[in-house]
This record gives sequence, structure tokens and C-alpha cells, in this order.
Amino acid sequence: MPQAPRAPQGLSRRARYFVEAHGLRVPRRDIRRHQDLWLKHGIPGAEIDRAVAFQELWGGIALPPAPAYEGGPRVLEADVPEGSATDGWRFPAGDCRVSMAHGFMIGPEGEFGIDADQWAPLHASTEGWVEALALAHHAGYWASSITKIKGDAVEQVDLDGFEQVPEVQGLTDTWWRGKDSLIAIYRGEAVGFAAPHCRQAHIYGGLDAWGLGGH
Repeated sequence: MPQAPRAPQGLSRRARYFVEAHGLRVPRRDIRRHQDLWLKHGIPGAEIDRAVAFQELWGGIALPPAPAYEGGPRVLEADVPEGSATDGWRFPAGDCRVSMAHGFMIGPEGEFGIDADQWAPLHASTEGWVEALALAHHAGYWASSITKIKGDAVEQVDLDGFEQVPEVQGLTDTWWRGKDSLIAIYRGEAVGFAAPHCRQAHIYGGLDAWGLGGH
């Protein structure tokens, strides 16, 4: 039976609560048993170790859907690494919830991103992705209004007076905190598919001090 997961160390209090209160832990696969086969196929041992470490920390954790990317991975789950020494190695981070033209991957430096027509790292780590999920869940509950903007209009969003939210470790995707609102900007699909019309911004308005942080 699914169980409540234990949040990994290093997350904010908000993200720990999100993982433990809203997530599920399902049985996870032991990918270490594939190590000999993967080595025979030329996958470096260090890359296998990275996938195993991810699996031991995050494998089997199912979280509520993300507001973008059709909800993100159904369950965080590592699989066989792919790539090369030239282009860098990545490994899957979990299967999509619905049929998508991209997959969720962990990059050469631990980045969480999507592998589309080209690699688009969304956050500098899986922790960053989970922090963003937690913040979206928190802001969506407490905001008095949520405005969604797409395409070229995203570049017109006024970020004057806003500060970037550090805990989400944003790369292609970023979060911004103002005096009474939070703004999430999603550019992953726009970068991954060279499709500017896929840009999105979600503006969570009418937030008080608790709504802005939730720590």
C-alpha cells in the first residue's frame, strides 16, 4: 500500500510539508541490479552511481501535479542513463502523466529538466523542482487571484520590485516574489522546442506575508 514519504534533507519547511502531507511513497525499483548490463553497454560507472543515488533519495515519491508540463512526472523514478562524454549524460526522472513530446530528465550537473528537441534544464536540482511544486501549491491555495499569460505577453510582465525566489533554483523556469504577489515563469517548452508561443507566466495576486512565503 502507498505510504506517506519522508522528505529528503535540504528542503524548506514549506516543501517538506508538501512532500509529506500531499505526496505518496510507492514501491521503487532496485536499479542497481542493472549495473552490470549497463556497464557492458558503455555507460560509465559514475553515471550509474548518479542514477542509483537519485533512486535511493527520490525514487517512488509521487507528488501532486505541477501547473505546467502536463503535471510533471507521475512518480519520481530513475532509469538507464543516456548520452555521451561529448554531449553529457542524463537519466530519466520519471514517466510522464500523459503522452508528451518530451521526457523529464536529470542533467549532467544534477539539473531537473525536459528533454525535447533540445535539453532544457528547468531547475538546478530536483530539490528546486520540488520547491517550485510546493510554492505553486501554496500560492494557488492562498492567492485571491491567479492570472495566466502566454506567448509574447510573458516578456511584458513587469518584474520591477520583484526578487527571484532562491530556493526553487530556477534556470529556464523562475519564480519571483513581490510585495503582495508571486510570479512563476515557465520557459522550458519554449526553449526545448524553440517555440516562443509556449512561454507561460502565472501571477498569484492578493497574497499576505504568509501567502508569500509559507515558511
